[in-house]
Amino acid sequence: MDAVEKANAERQRKWVKDQKIGEGTYAVVYRGRELSTGRKIAIKKIKVGQFKDGLDMSAIREVKYLRELKHQNVIELLDVFSSKTNLNLVLEFLDTDLELVIKDRSLVFLPSDIKAWMAMTFRGLEFCHRNWILHRDLKPNNLLIAADGQLKLADFGLARDFADPGYKMTCQVITRWYRPPELLFGCRYYSTAVDIWSVGCIFAELMLRTPYLPGESDMDQLKTIFRALGTPTEEDWPGHTKLPDYVPLGQFPKTPLRDLFTAASADCLNLLNKCLVYDPKKRISAKEALNHPYFFALPYPSHPSKLPKPVKKESHIIIEEVEGNVDFSGPGPGVKANPPNKLKRKLSDDESEGKRSIARRLDFGQRGSS
Repeated sequence: MDAVEKANAERQRKWVKDQKIGEGTYAVVYRGRELSTGRKIAIKKIKVGQFKDGLDMSAIREVKYLRELKHQNVIELLDVFSSKTNLNLVLEFLDTDLELVIKDRSLVFLPSDIKAWMAMTFRGLEFCHRNWILHRDLKPNNLLIAADGQLKLADFGLARDFADPGYKMTCQVITRWYRPPELLFGCRYYSTAVDIWSVGCIFAELMLRTPYLPGESDMDQLKTIFRALGTPTEEDWPGHTKLPDYVPLGQFPKTPLRDLFTAASADCLNLLNKCLVYDPKKRISAKEALNHPYFFALPYPSHPSKLPKPVKKESHIIIEEVEGNVDFSGPGPGVKANPPNKLKRKLSDDESEGKRSIARRLDFGQRGSS
């Protein structure tokens, strides 16, 4: 046994698989524990043999970016080891997700609760963006929640770096209901604004308790967006008619957000509107969002430990993390918040590797509970 095999075997012995709790097309997830401490962990076993060209790119991405991102609002990758022909990711164990919280009608959300979830989402995303990483699949079931209430960004299988602004990227990313209009129109050069649009859709979903923009196809997704926010003009969004997949889809009037979000504060609606601006260049950044008056006005964000959580089987979230983009029935209240399309996990034009230095972790302390 050479040094590499020996080191791998030593890492493998640190972790114990206790129970299989989920299986997707390309991975099996186990609940486990650390042998020395008994700490709960999750082991995500990637089925390497499933791929003709070796290891799936999503597994490489997940390992690459999670090894670089250490932040309280990003899921922690504890270890990686190989076993036979499989790659095993050891992740911190997180027992629920934001989608389950939203769909549990026994839970009552206070404005301070929504503010806390949004603050933690923006903190995690700001850290990713500050370190030149796009998530590219933000949605409620990729926002996991720890036992102490901390929300963490997870599933980095579609993430990539964006250090080179002239590099062509795929537009086939981000689950449809959370995908911004520029990607639906085939834009291949984009940046952090695509993640911000997704966060805006999640923000709206937290207030509505149902997906905000549930399109049934890519074209219907655009129509759904335009019906909600009005058809963009060249003044609103210069150059959008020149995008590769642009097609005119009719004229829809702009409906004020206040008509739908009747209970929201003025600051809340202002931030939501800044996330859902058509022109990506004018969309708010995660850093700017964290300094928005919404987060500094009463009521202050709830403390994470005080946030509502569903009582459920702990296995569900892990299954969701594996399944990622599963087919579900059509949209509507109480329906799974995933559109009926699968994203391609292997992205041929997205494989540039770049060196990034990881900036030190910011401490956005909680401002108090209500």
